[in-house]
Amino acid sequence: MTEPAEAFGDPNSHQALAVLTLAQRTADEHIAAAQRQAEQMVAEARRSADQVAREAQGYSDEMRRQADKVLADARSSAEQSARDAAAHADDVRREGERLLTEAQATAEQVVADANETSERLVTDAQANSEQITQDAQDAADALDQDAQRRYEDAVGSLQPQREALQQEIESLQQFDREYRAQLVAFMQGQLRQLGVDTPNPSNETQVLAQLPMAREG
Repeated sequence: MTEPAEAFGDPNSHQALAVLTLAQRTADEHIAAAQRQAEQMVAEARRSADQVAREAQGYSDEMRRQADKVLADARSSAEQSARDAAAHADDVRREGERLLTEAQATAEQVVADANETSERLVTDAQANSEQITQDAQDAADALDQDAQRRYEDAVGSLQPQREALQQEIESLQQFDREYRAQLVAFMQGQLRQLGVDTPNPSNETQVLAQLPMAREG
């Protein structure tokens, strides 16, 4: 007879295990893809920040060059003015210093804005990366829970079959015991009719073995 444990060879159990394995692999792929996307976003943000910083530095350098040129021109004009008219030298020098101060302030503001933009881009990218990773983890957990639920449903559906098989086995065992008892009683009756001493009723093998011998006698 079929052992009760073989009832768990139902294809539904294997299918549930396959679904659980597939869900786990899909969850791992989602998490890996989310991590790669997050890393790409952070790298892109850093590249953008670096580009902004380089542009700001270039603008600052250009402003300094222009300021230096203006200062040089101012000094040249001041010298020319000094030769032409000493009274205008102080005014030209002050104008050059004012232009230099404004250029320096503008350059510093551009650099500060660039640094702020860079930090904001990196922060936003990091926040988006964490959110994507969390969403992927949530999706993976949901898939895992769904697969586990399907597996439990599939295995749980086998319980009634297992109980039915167990009841059938017990019924067949009971039938076997009753049949053997009736067969031994019948054989003992046949042996008594043939004048053969009947053995202990509990020794079924001996009773069944003596019947052919009695018939030959």
